[in-house]
Amino acid sequence: MEMFRKENRSELLLAILFIIYLIMGYRTPQIVASAVDTILGKVVIFAIVVMMFLHSSPILAVLALFVAFDLMRRSSAVTGIDALQQYAPTEAKKSSQFTALNQFPYTLEQEVVKKMAPIIQSGSSLGKAEYSPLLENLHDASPLH
Repeated sequence: MEMFRKENRSELLLAILFIIYLIMGYRTPQIVASAVDTILGKVVIFAIVVMMFLHSSPILAVLALFVAFDLMRRSSAVTGIDALQQYAPTEAKKSSQFTALNQFPYTLEQEVVKKMAPIIQSGSSLGKAEYSPLLENLHDASPLH
């Protein structure tokens, strides 16, 4: 294998460190986790992995990819974002709960109102009213027209 050559000892050492990190499951320090668990931190890690694919052996690049995903997962667990995403209610969850709580049976009142004859039948027009409005005392107010 070309990774075991003398000029590639640094890649071999890095691969061993990656394997140790993946197997041992070390807890990410808070300072590192808060830096990694941002958009900029994730972009930087993604750029490093892409550079590993371009400039190192494929085995080391795949290991770097696994380490990057594991680092992001562990960082979100340390900062609490993982728990927040897992346990905080989303709008869909809240909406489904409200829908379940707002299911009421068909009531007697709704049935009676539905069976009542409508005051105005569709298609008919109102006739002339049999009354005429009276103007009460204006109490020194001026008329609107």
